[in-house]
Amino acid sequence: TRAGSGTTMISIHPGEPPSCPAPQEQQGSLLPLNLLCPERQHHPGLRILTHLLSRLPIPESQVITINPELPVEEAAEDYAKKLRQAFQGDSIPVFDLLILGVGPDGHTCSLFPDHPLLQEREKIVAPISDSPKPPPQRVTLTLPVLNAARTVIFVATGEGKAAVLKRILEDQEENPVPAALVQPHTGKLCWFLDEAAARLLTVPFEKHSTL
Repeated sequence: TRAGSGTTMISIHPGEPPSCPAPQEQQGSLLPLNLLCPERQHHPGLRILTHLLSRLPIPESQVITINPELPVEEAAEDYAKKLRQAFQGDSIPVFDLLILGVGPDGHTCSLFPDHPLLQEREKIVAPISDSPKPPPQRVTLTLPVLNAARTVIFVATGEGKAAVLKRILEDQEENPVPAALVQPHTGKLCWFLDEAAARLLTVPFEKHSTL
């Protein structure tokens, strides 16, 4: 938990996630609200999340997605409106859990190094039309939302992430990459890595064979 103890957790999960039994719905209770924010319609992460959600007893009405049929500016506004409705009373949505990835360049969500969106403080969802990697048009949560979450988990695998993870977790750079700017104000920050991604780290970490 980097925001607290500075520990990096390495977990390797060899099998498929188990299916979960449906919860017993009680009168007057609310099932959890689940929000899915793919940065683009055909992102591989969307396929993974769709697979995971298919194994959980979550009604479709509780999964809120970006509308890929809208122009990027309208899609961002539409998704922000949906979040406002889901998090009524909060000026900035406070997620219980955000699961994020990180690119070899240190980007997370669709927040890229040296991009003006890193300075965005008013919008909770922003469009991007000049992404440095395809596709050029995307929709992303902004840093104020990421840093308001109660728990943020980064998941990174493979040797291609090793160099940037060392920069994020060990180096104190004057101009940090976007993923290093994710520091929840009052929440927890955890990193789940495989051995290849963590191979350059010298900070203490916990190693697990399975989750």
